[in-house]
Amino acid sequence: MELAAAKLIGAGLAVIGVIGAGIGIGNVFSAFITAVGRNPAARDQVFTMTMLGFALVEAIALFALVIALIILFG
Repeated sequence: MELAAAKLIGAGLAVIGVIGAGIGIGNVFSAFITAVGRNPAARDQVFTMTMLGFALVEAIALFALVIALIILFG
């Protein structure tokens, strides 16, 4: 296998982490909507933790993207 083909396959596999991040973000916000629906008074407290969870999950997606770019152009 040529080096260019191996790089493309490796970058494609590295981007699979973005799929997991998308699923994780969906789970975070669905839990937030459920929590606010059950107890609207706790919205401010739950929203802070939701944004923290969103940032952590989004960081995983960015790491996967950076790894893919390093594989492609490194």
